[in-house]
Amino acid sequence: MRWRASTIAEVDDLPAKAREMRAALDAIEGGEAEIGELEARAHEAGLNYQALAETLSITRFEAAQRLDRAVAEELAPLKLDAARFKTQILRLPEDRWGPGGMDAVEFLIATNPGADFAPLGKIASGGELSRFILALKVALAEEGGAATVIFDEIDRGVGGAVASAIGERLARLAEGGQLLAVTHSPRVAARGRTHYVIAKSSEGTVTRTSVSLLDAAGRQEEIARMLSGAEVTPEARAQANRLLAA
Repeated sequence: MRWRASTIAEVDDLPAKAREMRAALDAIEGGEAEIGELEARAHEAGLNYQALAETLSITRFEAAQRLDRAVAEELAPLKLDAARFKTQILRLPEDRWGPGGMDAVEFLIATNPGADFAPLGKIASGGELSRFILALKVALAEEGGAATVIFDEIDRGVGGAVASAIGERLARLAEGGQLLAVTHSPRVAARGRTHYVIAKSSEGTVTRTSVSLLDAAGRQEEIARMLSGAEVTPEARAQANRLLAA
């Protein structure tokens, strides 16, 4: 009796099993048509991608020309009179195309007359790199109209007249918006309209960072300290006054 009940139950399932097997067979027989449809859709998507990527390449090339001109105008004020800058755009092999398009973009510079262009990060010294980055940021900020621009030790590796040139350029850029500059250069700090001192203090395992707004006297003292080091001398205070007056 048990065998008969099991057999009847299995026989009753045969229509559903037949429908399941028919659906699987139809999927196999119709697979070629589905593959053809998918291939057609993939081909169409590829054509759409290529058209959009070509448009992006044209836009990118036009933007690169504007950027090159803007950066070139910034080099002389930053004491890079003999330097040249250009944006290189190269077409990538198809297997490297991606969401960013089908181009490779790199910034190239030549720092001496007659020298060949090479990648910015490979041939620029620390001071040159800081000034090229400043020129780039200035050009991009003016193009995009950023409300706030932040520079973190953009004057690293430079001093003297070059630091003064950087401070002057930062001051002019600040006329068009808000600019924050973290600096260890007294020549750059003297160009700011407002001066904050950031200091760290430690008590045991706890470290705190404080930010203090300086008044005119405090600012003079801080710039004198930046000039002379641990001991602030009368000569440093006099030089600080000259920097602030300029």
